[in-house]
Amino acid sequence: MGVTLKDVAALAGVSRSAVSRTFTEGASVSAKTRSKVEKAAKELGYSPNALASSLTTGRTKLIGLISNNFHNPIFLEVFDQFTRALQERGLRPLIVNLTDETEPANSVRMLRQYSVDAAIVASSTLPPSFAKAFHDAGVPVVHTFGRSATSPEVHVVGIDNVECGRMAARELRARGYKRIGYLGGPKDATSAMDRYRGFMEEVEKHPDLEVSHSFAGAYSFEAGREEMLALLKNKPADGYFCGDDILSIGALSALSDHGLKPGKDIGIIGLNDMEMSRWESVNLTTIHQPIKQIITSSVDLVEEMLKDPDRYPEARIFPCRVIERGTLRPRL
Repeated sequence: MGVTLKDVAALAGVSRSAVSRTFTEGASVSAKTRSKVEKAAKELGYSPNALASSLTTGRTKLIGLISNNFHNPIFLEVFDQFTRALQERGLRPLIVNLTDETEPANSVRMLRQYSVDAAIVASSTLPPSFAKAFHDAGVPVVHTFGRSATSPEVHVVGIDNVECGRMAARELRARGYKRIGYLGGPKDATSAMDRYRGFMEEVEKHPDLEVSHSFAGAYSFEAGREEMLALLKNKPADGYFCGDDILSIGALSALSDHGLKPGKDIGIIGLNDMEMSRWESVNLTTIHQPIKQIITSSVDLVEEMLKDPDRYPEARIFPCRVIERGTLRPRL
């Protein structure tokens, strides 16, 4: 059998309640008693039971980490960073897959069953109603990669997708592309529509530009490839803003099938700067989203909400920048 709290108390020569207090955050215990308990625990190889501790403190330290876009490889990077950041602060991530889930109430019910202390909605494709449902149910929540707003109803951390659309259009024009296109993610994703809106706002300032647009069925390699193959059947644009790196990589695959060279024959600019975009065989020019800073800020907000659940919602929006690689022609 494993070492118990009773064993530690016996070796340390203190009561079981003293051992419990030693391992309960914020509980009162003398330095002398703490030293005895910690020494006995180390000698016996004892670790406090987190679930039992939650019954005493009323806190599970479980943080629901929620997404619905698991087929996009960037979420391997996102969840790797999120889980490590939470664990480093003594919090425990509970990953929840909401792919194909359309009813926010079902998600709230699930997280309540696990008694999470807070939730992080890490998705740009889940509608804001999901994060709002957690908030309304009394679960502290951060919507990471959510839609920016001047008066958010929940905490939002991410980027200005409208400005990213403008940035991509400016970059294509600066490279001399006259017929440009937007290849976005699914139409029901706020990120896809916001990037499209910004793209069109910038294009409309320049009557010399010819513009087209299309939307893929998902943020996935297959969807990006399929959409670009369809575009190549007619008269494609000279340069495209693909609203996500994985869409861009799918589009590059379609260009390769047709013997077309990115940058030379058709330009491609993506968004995210995911690890795969840096591979030599991909070499994607893209808009860098500061994912590490976004995740750190999201976890900061979770910690702050655990201390003050009534904290007024805020939006933390991070700037992006173009990363120059090889899928656009040089600037004029």
